[in-house]
Amino acid sequence: MALHPTGEPGPYPAEVRHRIRRDTQADYAYVAHALNDCGVKVVCLQHGGGIWGGEDGGYLIDFIRALRVPMVATLHDVPARPSASQRSILNELVDTAGATIVMSHAAASEMARSYGISADRLDIVPHGVPHLPQVAADTIKPRLGLQGRAVILSFGLLEPDKGCESIIDAMTAVVAAIPTALYVVLGATDPNRLASEGDSYRARLEAMVAARGLGQNVRFVDRFVGRVELGNWLEAADVIATPYPDLDQTVAATLSFAMAAGKAIVSTPYAYALEMLTPDRGRLVPPGSTEELAATFIELLGDPELRAAIGRRAYQHSRGMVWWEVGAQYRRIFDRTMSEADASPRPFPRKLATVVA
Repeated sequence: MALHPTGEPGPYPAEVRHRIRRDTQADYAYVAHALNDCGVKVVCLQHGGGIWGGEDGGYLIDFIRALRVPMVATLHDVPARPSASQRSILNELVDTAGATIVMSHAAASEMARSYGISADRLDIVPHGVPHLPQVAADTIKPRLGLQGRAVILSFGLLEPDKGCESIIDAMTAVVAAIPTALYVVLGATDPNRLASEGDSYRARLEAMVAARGLGQNVRFVDRFVGRVELGNWLEAADVIATPYPDLDQTVAATLSFAMAAGKAIVSTPYAYALEMLTPDRGRLVPPGSTEELAATFIELLGDPELRAAIGRRAYQHSRGMVWWEVGAQYRRIFDRTMSEADASPRPFPRKLATVVA
């Protein structure tokens, strides 16, 4: 099953048998009924902000109310201050699912604090990461035109919650100490932001770079990159930064991937970073502290042995997060959910109220 955002191109490969158009409410119950009748044994549903159609993703309720097949729900984020609608939707999703997966202990704690859902109703499975060999950054840099540079990397869809401004602010001091320093901003602008306001945020960042005379020390890579190329960028980085301003953030794929690449990481102390980055496998700096951010970059870029030691410990910690380990945990949860559903099958879905096409 695929979720099809408005305006996105098709077609889908042959294995995609059903499609929900995100903003077409009638599709949600229709596809649920189709899944009920096609022999599917378990549905793995991904939930996060902005994924599903309707206010706060409310169209999803039509889907879960119509579904008879056992369902496992994965929560990609857990809003810390939910609206009444967000709380209602998430609580009904958890009540309906045979199992609910969160990706961190911080997320489980937030579920208890903001939604009244206790930890014993949740499975904690880490965010999956690719298996990357731990290699010396200088051996990969020539592939990307980075030879001779001390590279700081941030990556992912570009939007204000990545904290790029703070890194650009820090770069003046970093470059004064390490002239070869280069900050790479890897990733296309978030499509939703691009649709609503164009590329104005990237333009503001570029203006900051120009105003500070950092044109030779900040590089924007404005595109999506595939799995192999992303691996090259991760391996070529000396330091990876996630100075996110939202300290309630309970999971960050970027941080997980940085650990999988065995890199020294510099981060603000948002909830997920606090959980993952002990002092021996990362550096935490206060949000908004340009001086401390710059000093931490200078320390790590100037000390290869320290950088390597931190990266090794981050890499070792990430071994339980590689895809096949995560997949094995999911398989066990699927088997358990199907077994429990066989023992106590769900009733036939109740008829929905009027559905607007």
